[in-house]
Amino acid sequence: MSLIVKICGLSTPQTLDVALDAGADMVGFVFFPPSPRHLGLETARDLGRQVKRRAVKVALTVDADDATLGNIVEALQPDILQLHGSETVARLRDIKRKFGLQMMKVLAVETAADLASLPGYAAVADRILFDACAPREATRPGGLGAVFDWHVLENLDLKLPFMVSGGLNAGNVAEAVRLTRAYGERSDRSCDPGEGESPHSPLAPDLRQEPLTPTLSPQGRGEGAEAARRDNKS
Repeated sequence: MSLIVKICGLSTPQTLDVALDAGADMVGFVFFPPSPRHLGLETARDLGRQVKRRAVKVALTVDADDATLGNIVEALQPDILQLHGSETVARLRDIKRKFGLQMMKVLAVETAADLASLPGYAAVADRILFDACAPREATRPGGLGAVFDWHVLENLDLKLPFMVSGGLNAGNVAEAVRLTRAYGERSDRSCDPGEGESPHSPLAPDLRQEPLTPTLSPQGRGEGAEAARRDNKS
C-alpha cells in the first residue's frame, strides 16, 4: 500500500509543476470567488491542459449552481468534483446524475457529533474528505489550515474511501495516517506564493517516504493528504 496525496489550491503553472513533479496523485483547483486561490475559467483551462493526465484533477466548489458547475467542468475537465459547502445529500445526488463525475464531499469535524450526517453522504459520494471546522470569524468554509483532533476518526467504520485535511506537513502526516487509517492526505498550504509562501508543497519532499507505508492498516478505508492509501492493484 502507498499513500494517495492531493495538493489543493494550485493557481499558477509554477506551483502546479512543483506538485506534479513531486508525485502528487491529485491536484486541486479552487472555484470560489472569496478564496485568494480562486481560478478564472481561462486560467483553469490552461492549468487543466498542463496536467496532461499526470494526476487526477479535482475541482473544489462551494454551493455552486448547475450553470457554474457546467462552466467549470467545460473549462477544467475535472475527474472529481469536491463539494465544500452546505450541499445536501439530495443535491449531491442531483449533481452526480447531471454531470456524471465522481463526488468528493467535505465534512467539517470537531467532535464525534459532527459525523452524524456521514451515513447519508457516504451513500451518494464516491469519497469523503474530513477537514477542520472553520473558525467563527471565517468568511469561507474549511479549517483554513488548522489541524483537527484526528482521534475523532480513530474508530470510524467507513467502507468509502476518505481523506484527511488540515495543517498537514512532513512532520505530522505519518501520525495522521496512523490514527485515522486514511487512504489519503490533502495539503493546501504553502502551495501558492500569492499567500506569501514559497511555491512548494509542505509535503512535496516526503510524498513517497517509505516510513509512511507501515502506518497504513490493511483494513484502512479511504482516500484522502489529503493523504490516502492506494491499493497496489490500482
